[in-house]
Amino acid sequence: MTTTAPERTGTATARHDTRARPGRRNTAVLVAFTAATNLADGVMKMALPLLAAQLTGSPAQVTAVSLTLTLPWLLIALHIGVLVDRFDRRRLLWTANGMRVAAMAWLTVSALTGGVALPVFFAAGALLGVADVVASTSASALVPAAVPPTGRERANAWMVGAETVGQEFAGPFVGGLLLAAGTGIALGVTGASYALAALSLLLLVGRFRPAAPAPGTAPASVNSRIAEGVRFLWNDRLLRTLSLIVAVLSAVWGAWLALMPLYAQRAMGLGSREYGILLSALGVGGLAGALTVTWVNRVLGARRAMFADLIGTLAMVVLPALTTSLWTVAAGAFLGGMGGTLWSVNARTLTQRRVPDEMLGRYGAASRLFTFGAMPLGAALVGLLAELGGMRLAFGLFAAATAVTPVLFIRNVPPSSGHASSPSGHRTPPGNV
Repeated sequence: MTTTAPERTGTATARHDTRARPGRRNTAVLVAFTAATNLADGVMKMALPLLAAQLTGSPAQVTAVSLTLTLPWLLIALHIGVLVDRFDRRRLLWTANGMRVAAMAWLTVSALTGGVALPVFFAAGALLGVADVVASTSASALVPAAVPPTGRERANAWMVGAETVGQEFAGPFVGGLLLAAGTGIALGVTGASYALAALSLLLLVGRFRPAAPAPGTAPASVNSRIAEGVRFLWNDRLLRTLSLIVAVLSAVWGAWLALMPLYAQRAMGLGSREYGILLSALGVGGLAGALTVTWVNRVLGARRAMFADLIGTLAMVVLPALTTSLWTVAAGAFLGGMGGTLWSVNARTLTQRRVPDEMLGRYGAASRLFTFGAMPLGAALVGLLAELGGMRLAFGLFAAATAVTPVLFIRNVPPSSGHASSPSGHRTPPGNV
């Protein structure tokens, strides 16, 4: 019997619903996991240095505790990328959260049995830092297997929004409340959050192991697999351009965050309340970007939305060079925060579509080196420039560097970068994403 058009349409709709339901469920699980872990991360990034400051008056030792949380990105990210492209990504997320729970248990027991020594903070911070590299790289690489292409933009938007709320708003606020209730309570509740987040991954539906090598392929060494990921990034003109732009933008953000406390106090004359307003403008902008990215993409297209980040970051860094007005500088911070989210969501969606599944871990780790490597360099350079020529000049020079990025973007990111990938799921040729 010949199938009628309505019957065929109904069958296609049913198939679409069958594929979409696990995608919606997986999106909810990934957003919940991201929200819980980033809330806990936000608590620890505030709490660890504060607790360390109660043990020592050395600025170097206190900042070193903070450094343990981020230094693993520079030291082991490429090696973690190899692991993510070899093992089941959900199991790696479980492993990462197991490391987090172990670190929190160690800190909690130490706090309840006589206090935490400074070396314990260093060790626990390093363990949390390594776990963050594993979790962030694995979660990003897992999204294409968990969510169908039509739902990835929304999934990435909600995940970035959860990161912003957890890291910028809720984490520090909740951390302050928990520390006021007691160190043991703060550390124990944070550990429980990591444990609950790990349990939520049981609800994911699908297969999350990367594609196996072709039969007969000789096993490659870790270094050769790292080199393969770096070559893949560098040989793709679009991905190379985006990574270079991110390096510049990350250096600018590192410079802004490093210099703004002194600039706000000495040049703008801000107190702690006004400075809190200025910093919160970054987070509010990031949250606004997460809530509006679907609408912005529909109106402007993904490419123009990403371009808007370049303008927003330029406004963020150029306005302090021109004025000391709190609300003007805060408006620039809002634009920078919003643009950063628009870029993050669209860049994740683009690369998840463009990069082969078996390369997602190594690509993600390599690209993050541009981000986490450039931020401390920007912070160091802006301090030197401010020392030699003044703070406004330093902001102005970083604004000039930011002004170069739109040229790179326009010349190397084609209009088709906002289009969907080919139905086969293979990486499309350079110039067509």
